[in-house]
Amino acid sequence: MTAKFEKVTFQGALGDALAARLDRPMGKPKAYALFAHCFTCTKDIFAASRIAEGLTANGIAVLRFDFTGLGASEGEFANTNFSSNVGDLVAAADYMRQ
Repeated sequence: MTAKFEKVTFQGALGDALAARLDRPMGKPKAYALFAHCFTCTKDIFAASRIAEGLTANGIAVLRFDFTGLGASEGEFANTNFSSNVGDLVAAADYMRQ
């Protein structure tokens, strides 16, 4: 096994709880990456999981999340727009800094 993961949540731009997954390499991470997939997909799409797997195999921790109203995140997708999605990305980066 080359990685481990934990399910996490953080508050998104519109105040909803966003579901996320933090994939970590087995040792100390060399760096952290925020995976921003398409605005209508979820954190569990095949491409995202494969990319995260490749990054963690190379010592990079990866945070991927479901935008507001998608996947396991709270909120209504119909109430989102490009600006709120960018706000969700900023919230994810803020979560990673902590």
